[in-house]
Amino acid sequence: MKSVYIALSLDFIHHGHIKIINEALKYGEITLGLLTDKAISEKKQIPYLNFEQRKKVAENLKGIKKIIKQNEWDYSINILKYKPDFFIHGDDWKINEPEHRKKIIKALSEYGGKLVEIPHTKNISSTKIKNGLLNIEILPNVRVSSLKRILENKKISRFIEAHSPLSAMIIENLILEKKDKKIFFDGFWSSSLTDSTVLGKPDIEAINISQRLTNINNIFEVTSKPMIVDGDTGGLSQHFNMNIRALERQGVSAVIIEDKKGLKKNSLLGNEIKQEQEEIDIFSKKISSGVKNKMSDDFMIIARIESLILEKGVDDALLRAEKYLQAGADGIMIHSRQNSPDEVFKFSEKFRNFSDKTLVSVPTSYNTTYLDEFEKKSFNVVIYANHMLRASYEAMEKVAKEILKNERTSEIEKDIISIKKILRLIPGTI
Repeated sequence: MKSVYIALSLDFIHHGHIKIINEALKYGEITLGLLTDKAISEKKQIPYLNFEQRKKVAENLKGIKKIIKQNEWDYSINILKYKPDFFIHGDDWKINEPEHRKKIIKALSEYGGKLVEIPHTKNISSTKIKNGLLNIEILPNVRVSSLKRILENKKISRFIEAHSPLSAMIIENLILEKKDKKIFFDGFWSSSLTDSTVLGKPDIEAINISQRLTNINNIFEVTSKPMIVDGDTGGLSQHFNMNIRALERQGVSAVIIEDKKGLKKNSLLGNEIKQEQEEIDIFSKKISSGVKNKMSDDFMIIARIESLILEKGVDDALLRAEKYLQAGADGIMIHSRQNSPDEVFKFSEKFRNFSDKTLVSVPTSYNTTYLDEFEKKSFNVVIYANHMLRASYEAMEKVAKEILKNERTSEIEKDIISIKKILRLIPGTI
């Protein structure tokens, strides 16, 4: 029989997939290139089901003769490797991915394979189904594990601060096309600074975890992406242990705690105010205690090192990093208030000599540094820590001033979202 190759992700099965399989059966025996999490993450958010779960689904689909891994979004690599007689695909990629289609046609022509395109099944897609599932809820354990899956399948990921469900929905749905790639934020950062500021409270751990969990739960009700939580100093070990379980039950993927003691002060103030770093052994014990109280290995505890903030140098930061990892930390966040990334890059180069654990940067002060620079220096996560709130303050103040100045709203209507758009923004409003 002739050989037929199709490539699918199968995160959610719909009648469009069945249509492709049935059509492929007309041409011969089907080999399914099942896209791995890594391949999917090149273009889309990490899938709801992991590869092994999706493979079990595929094994039970009638007509699939063989299943192989599709490790890249570019199908031409597998096509040249296996040289199928036919490759079947929906015709929608003529518009959605014309360059990708050209590569496949070129690969098939090298050995005489044929492309068969079938009419796209309208008004259905896995992405639409996934978005619809937000009305059902993403299970907490699925969301918790999604961060580790992202870290395993992407060299570097982007997280950005979300201080409200609305700000999180903007992040959730934002996708840009850049150099033939789709780019998006991989998840949310829950900042103690922005959570406090929204409530008009100082950033001194004045907002307890219960208050913050209420906001996190509201965000999770309308989104699917993972969240990393700013845990400040973690507080007393006994409280930290309870808070870890509360965060994990809610669906949070990771908490980052900083190695300072006493009343928490914002790190970007540095030595302009009195701030003290916790002793290495005491902070290490807090980490170890927290690790023992995790309910699963998927939840991550990341240690934030303040040595550069307090001008103690890279060597002190490296010493602490090694000790914190030995205590069980899943990763390190290195913080700096310099306007250049030089010292954090120096840290990362030496850090990689003894660890392959997750490394996090928060480039609030060295904000001219591009994402690919962090990737080259072996960072895994970049967090944009407070920008959504800062943007909203500026916009609200401007609008309020213009209304006072002009004694009407006509002048500012062009700068704000329309009533119709805001009514359509939230499903169920109209």
